Amino acid sequence: MDLEKLYHDYFKVVYKYILSLSKDPLTAEEITQETFFKAMKKINEFRGDCSVRVWLCQIAKNTYYNYVKKQSRFVELTEADDIGSYEEFDFWPNDDAKAAHRILHHMKEPYKEVFTLRVFGELPFDKIGMLFGKSSSWARVVFYRAKTQIKEYM
Repeated sequence: MDLEKLYHDYFKVVYKYILSLSKDPLTAEEITQETFFKAMKKINEFRGDCSVRVWLCQIAKNTYYNYVKKQSRFVELTEADDIGSYEEFDFWPNDDAKAAHRILHHMKEPYKEVFTLRVFGELPFDKIGMLFGKSSSWARVVFYRAKTQIKEYM
């Protein structure tokens, strides 16, 4: 497999996916670079059970979760760090978008991640299902339930 072609073909996909999880361009870029570094080291272990895109997104997801875990060891959060107390969300165009973001932030898994992958990562349901080892129907149902939860809370 041509590693340079792999990087050029999938960099944007992986970056957008991690950006949808992290909401931070610098973190997304760092995790994306780390993802491709890990993928290049493990390219011979790729069995082809799923698409390269899904494989890379799985590596990216695991890399991001490890990054978050590592960061949480070094950062002590106070009550002022709670999402509800931030004033930085004033850039949201209206109160509905702000409320939806807060609801999404506190939503349980897998609803939060499936919704994020679909809306922000723009992944199709079959790819989302593959990331979780489930079917595309499962992804559709979880996405629908997440959307319904957001609507109910609003």
